[in-house]
Amino acid sequence: MKYSSASFNISPYSEAAGDVLAALLADIGFDTFVPAADGLTAYVQTSLLDEDALSAIVATFPMPDIAISYELAEAPDENWNATWEREHHFEPIHLPGGLSFSIEPRQAFGSGEHATTRMMIGLLSSLDVSGCMVIDAGCGTGVLSLAATFLGARHVLAYDIDEWSVRNALDNYRLNGLTPSPGEFSPTSEQLIAAYPVQIVQSDASCLAQCPPVDILLANINRNILLADMPAFVGCLKPGGSLLLSGFYETDVPLLTDKALELGLSLVGQKADGEWRALHFRRT
Repeated sequence: MKYSSASFNISPYSEAAGDVLAALLADIGFDTFVPAADGLTAYVQTSLLDEDALSAIVATFPMPDIAISYELAEAPDENWNATWEREHHFEPIHLPGGLSFSIEPRQAFGSGEHATTRMMIGLLSSLDVSGCMVIDAGCGTGVLSLAATFLGARHVLAYDIDEWSVRNALDNYRLNGLTPSPGEFSPTSEQLIAAYPVQIVQSDASCLAQCPPVDILLANINRNILLADMPAFVGCLKPGGSLLLSGFYETDVPLLTDKALELGLSLVGQKADGEWRALHFRRT
């Protein structure tokens, strides 16, 4: 799978400006963001690159007195991965009860260090995950799937539309001595649950139509995808099940909350970290 990179210079640079730029880029298909001293580098599947939309983001950037420039380049998958493995080293991710696990993220938002990931792990850790059926929607590196597994989930179904992310998540499970289910997606069965702690598949939210009801669904994705996929999320939650969402800003909270209430959810908790937010809904 071919990727393109866009290297952005933000002047004057601030973390807030970098976060806003990353959120806008995520809305047009960019899926990985690497902070730099004066901006960030963002990656997108070359087939999804929309240069007109990219130019529009730069021309209409919503923060006043911020100037943004960028350069596009090819980013071969093997070189990108090798760079991450060589230059980025992350501490184990710690959970309550002295539990921890390791990952090789190969992308900034899947390292466990980003605010949205920290908040999602915090919300998940506040629940009794033991024996639960869990879905990780848009699993990326598998960091949230692994957190659910180590917190005692009975079974985790993780999916991502990006083949590269699925490979990374599979590798991270193996790194922790766990064996994901092989093969193509199939509805979760008792035999599969007994044999494997997790099933990782390449798919979009359409795979949820085949799933049995689950106790917890995790989704750390951008706002537009969350809004589009929320009906599918709710459709596979058990009554009383929890929907944990992040990947958006404070200004997005009313829109997401209104959509959730329309679908029969209630808001039971939330977290804030800078401009980023995470929400905990429950199906009534």
